[in-house]
Amino acid sequence: MTAAAYPVGHRDNEDMVLLPFARSHLEGALKLSQEMSWPYRIEDWDVALQLGHGFVLERAGTVIGTAAWWPYGETHASAGMIIVAKAAQGRGYGARLMDALLASAHPRSIALNSTDEGITLYRRRGFVPTGIIHQHHGIPNRNHEPPRSVRPMSASEFEAIARLDRAATGLERRQLLNRLFDSGNGYVLLRDGILRGYAISRLFGRGHVIGPVVAESPTDARALIEFAIARLGPVFVRIDTPASSQLGEWLESIGLQQVSDATTMVLGTPAQWTGPARMFGLANQSFG
Repeated sequence: MTAAAYPVGHRDNEDMVLLPFARSHLEGALKLSQEMSWPYRIEDWDVALQLGHGFVLERAGTVIGTAAWWPYGETHASAGMIIVAKAAQGRGYGARLMDALLASAHPRSIALNSTDEGITLYRRRGFVPTGIIHQHHGIPNRNHEPPRSVRPMSASEFEAIARLDRAATGLERRQLLNRLFDSGNGYVLLRDGILRGYAISRLFGRGHVIGPVVAESPTDARALIEFAIARLGPVFVRIDTPASSQLGEWLESIGLQQVSDATTMVLGTPAQWTGPARMFGLANQSFG
């Protein structure tokens, strides 16, 4: 059904109500992700809510579904954290959440990373597969010498990083980057005194995530990741990377095994990167 058929605040005959996602729903959202074995912390949900918009489905005061989206300028957005409790699946609640999300984000083009279970839902709404994301995680199995071409970023480099990110993704992600740098550690790769790439590592899920990673080549992306790992030490690390990144074999060689994949799908016009830098690691599978 369309979002118009399920207006926000509408209650159906099961006493189900669709509501804007608010901080009061964070505990319920966390329980949903735990039921799915998704490794979000409540802090991860909170950051997502601060940066974006979303909806929850409540039944008798209990959160049984979530969906969120994040605007990148006026033309594009990403979507994610789309969950329906196992006991409530198969009743059209995922469709109800998705239709509300699409109505809210309209007319932006929307990208998301789908599990196998979600692909049919998104195809029915016009989403088209455009790529594959591989999730790698583990504890790195050897010490990494920090590459000399990489160093910690300084606050004065934020504007250059934001411009580089926009060229690499085709998206206006200034607000996202500002929040990620505030909560994590940023690193930059320089060549001939010019900023050519960056990476961020921060607490997320079971440990640390390294991403975004933006660079001009797999070699430069590896250097940024190696520097981040050297700074982190022997801790649990997650990296979500496009299948086309040419990083998979190397990541496995250092102990970050591929544990799952997701299908990138887009509704509307895909964002166009202008390079020469491009995305080698995602902030996470929801933010892109």
